[in-house]
Amino acid sequence: MSEAAAISAAVLISGSGTNLQAFIDQVDDGKLDIDIAVVISNKPDATGLKRARKAGIPVECVEHEAYPDRESFDTALIEALDRYSPDLIIMAGFMRILTPVFINHFAGRIFNIHPSLLPRYPGLDTHQRAIDAGDEWHGSTVHFATEELDGGPRIIQGTVPVEPGDTASSLAARVLKVEHRIYPKAVALFAARRLVYRDGAAYLDGTRLDEPLQYP
Repeated sequence: MSEAAAISAAVLISGSGTNLQAFIDQVDDGKLDIDIAVVISNKPDATGLKRARKAGIPVECVEHEAYPDRESFDTALIEALDRYSPDLIIMAGFMRILTPVFINHFAGRIFNIHPSLLPRYPGLDTHQRAIDAGDEWHGSTVHFATEELDGGPRIIQGTVPVEPGDTASSLAARVLKVEHRIYPKAVALFAARRLVYRDGAAYLDGTRLDEPLQYP
């Protein structure tokens, strides 16, 4: 454990929570010095909530369908998160586009992971788009979340080859394995106070990250 207190993190999920499990495992193994204060989902049946409960992590559900618009949902989500005072918001398969209200409230403290080598293929269907384009390499990117969808400063990327005969599903499965490695690495840098968001950019050890770190 580091001498400084572990940072408090809140994890947002919508589905199975495999990236959440990667964080839980690394915390349990002593490889990641964070306190997962809460896991919040917009879907009450998200499998990831079961993972959190099994690990003894508080869970909450803020159902987006209960709110008339994105802004009111985001306001409710902010209220739920603020009860835990997180230092970092980790979006791990959270399938909601956040409004400026949310982004600005937690500015510089929101991580997202996107299944492509950004800036290629923001948005959906990234694996099929990479196959259709004939790309030799594909992967995933951890970045700071900003008001620009999938456009915030990139922190780290993990790459996998696009193999002959790949389908979107087979490619997605290999990318997911890489995500489980790179996402904790990015969070560890933030937890160690080595990685910060400043003036619209990511800085590592005081140096601006104009290009993301690469894994492997």
